[in-house]
Amino acid sequence: MKINFLILTLLLSLVTVAQNNLFNAEEIAVNELIDGTLLTPNNSNKHVLAIIIAGSGPTNRDGNQNFLKNNSLKKLAEGISNQGIATFRYDKRIVKQIRKGKVDKNIMFDDYVTDAISVIDYFKEKKTFSKIYIIGHSQGSLIGMLAAKDKVDGYISLAGAGQSIDAVIQEQIEKNMATYTEDSKRVFAILKENKTTTDYPPALASVFDISLQPFMSNWIQYNPTEKIKELNIPILIINGTKDLQVTTAEATLLKEANLKAEIKIIENMNHILFTIAGDALENSKSYNESFRKINPEVIESIVSFIK
Repeated sequence: MKINFLILTLLLSLVTVAQNNLFNAEEIAVNELIDGTLLTPNNSNKHVLAIIIAGSGPTNRDGNQNFLKNNSLKKLAEGISNQGIATFRYDKRIVKQIRKGKVDKNIMFDDYVTDAISVIDYFKEKKTFSKIYIIGHSQGSLIGMLAAKDKVDGYISLAGAGQSIDAVIQEQIEKNMATYTEDSKRVFAILKENKTTTDYPPALASVFDISLQPFMSNWIQYNPTEKIKELNIPILIINGTKDLQVTTAEATLLKEANLKAEIKIIENMNHILFTIAGDALENSKSYNESFRKINPEVIESIVSFIK
């Protein structure tokens, strides 16, 4: 009797999984640098595809880094694909390099744009999907914005900045480390000229380490409010009121730069798409809490916009 009960329990659990996930998962290597996961819904022969681009740092396809596991992008992809839209999410190239122990120290911001374009081109050449959309999260918002021009059918910015990255960081320094305001302005001025310097406060090494400066110089050349004006496709801008890294004011800047864009501000959603009822401590801790569900409004908004 116990054995039969265990078998029945297992079968029921398998049925539950099948009912919850209405898609097939496939691992795909786009090229030698880019690996990802394609989720294809079961309910159509000709799907729309949403390509999800991760944010800054060595972020993998699921939205995680070495010591931060929240699975936010995995949950986002699964939520969208359960609503009949195919998704592809991929590891940033540095993730694969770290795993192989061969990190390219000369990676530039433009390399991530190249990777995003490679992913778009890969699926366009396959001709499996009737339409392709880009969903760029955080730094991925700008990467996706640059890759999307003249290549895709729609663009979605998730927690994306409206200002260039130097302006965003400068605001954070002025708010939290006001003593270093003038130092940071001076260093950013040097980086804007594509030069490097070792003259910066040790307290700002996480931003201005000499090894990071070429990447930062490349990144700050792009102003999102200028680049979003160049997009002639449907645009959706999403941000949360509990975002500690990118405020809703940044989303407003993007909207004002392209008046045809739609904007959705989600109450109590943080930077990694979780609902935060409490204070900044709860918010910070959530970055390493994979048990949390992402805010349902973000999935609803994206699916509604695409469909």
